[in-house]
Amino acid sequence: MINKNQRFIIKTVFSSLIRRRSRILIALLGVAIGATVLLGMITLCYDIPRQMGKEFRSYGANMLFLPADNQMMTMADVSQAVSLLPKEKLLGVTPFRYESIRSNQQPYIMVGTDFEQVIKTSPYWKIEGELPKRSHEILIGTDIANFAKLTIGSTMPVLGKTKQNSRYNEELTITGVVKTGRTEDGYIFIGLHDLDKFLKDSDKAEVVEVSITATQDELKHYIDKIKANSLTVDPHLIKWVTQSESSVLGKLSSLLYLVTLVVLILTMICVATTMMTVVMERRKEIGLKKAIGANNKSIAKEFLAEGLILGITGGMIGVVCGLIFAQVISTNVFGRSIVIEFYLIPITIVISAIVTVIACLIPVKRALEVEPALVLRGE
Repeated sequence: MINKNQRFIIKTVFSSLIRRRSRILIALLGVAIGATVLLGMITLCYDIPRQMGKEFRSYGANMLFLPADNQMMTMADVSQAVSLLPKEKLLGVTPFRYESIRSNQQPYIMVGTDFEQVIKTSPYWKIEGELPKRSHEILIGTDIANFAKLTIGSTMPVLGKTKQNSRYNEELTITGVVKTGRTEDGYIFIGLHDLDKFLKDSDKAEVVEVSITATQDELKHYIDKIKANSLTVDPHLIKWVTQSESSVLGKLSSLLYLVTLVVLILTMICVATTMMTVVMERRKEIGLKKAIGANNKSIAKEFLAEGLILGITGGMIGVVCGLIFAQVISTNVFGRSIVIEFYLIPITIVISAIVTVIACLIPVKRALEVEPALVLRGE
């Protein structure tokens, strides 16, 4: 139950806030802005790795599977290794098998792959035409197209050897031309099942690219897990991708935390300045209270209670604005909705209250230094 003294303090606090509402509104606005930036920035800091991870996947896969025994991996081995990765973070798994062939007396590398998966792990591929959908259809690199003067719809004779050293001779149709600015521009791509049939040796791959939304530390954990559970698959990080991602995320997070810190400091200055002005305006009131027996503790409680109310109210307003702020930034920058960590809401309100109370300490000290005799004489 609230006793008479506590009821009096509460009544006095609210009365003071209402009578000086213009100044208090300025302090409240400062706290609300601080809370808005605090929740918005922290929410973004928590969600940016997920958002940026998806953006970085446009630069290609971030993990490679290689055969542990310098031979080829079976697709069953690959499936076992993939099963150790979290499905909700997995974006694509693309196998590759390389074979030397000849076409019109020219040597080429033909690569068997899964076209449905390759567009997930290598979205940077620029394809003129369309991906192969049927048997005996191929995709060629732009270097081959320019060298052999081949176009979409042309046929390309292919001569090669099976794994039993017998020869195969196939006529393949070009459905598209790929340009990446990398080694893919010099390859011929065909469905992995087609290549297996030509070679009479199925369900094998030399390299598997994996695209997964994860931080560098998470990727290292997954690699250790696969190494511990698979003797045939040797996983590796694609370092230039993961290191670039970690570097960018680290710098971006540091910037957001720095901006948040600066805003909180400005919030403290705004609240401290406003409360200092309130103290100066209430010097006679404070002096009168001391003259009739009020002690420093009760006066300090009154001002700190005002600060606490300001902090909680401003924090609650800031929480609403902060969620809208984070959602707008995420939608405009990444084109996706943000994932809200709801436990950050009470943390934001508590931090706002603490920052406001700390900002009130100097004004409270000034209030406690008021001398009743001097103030009541008008000095």
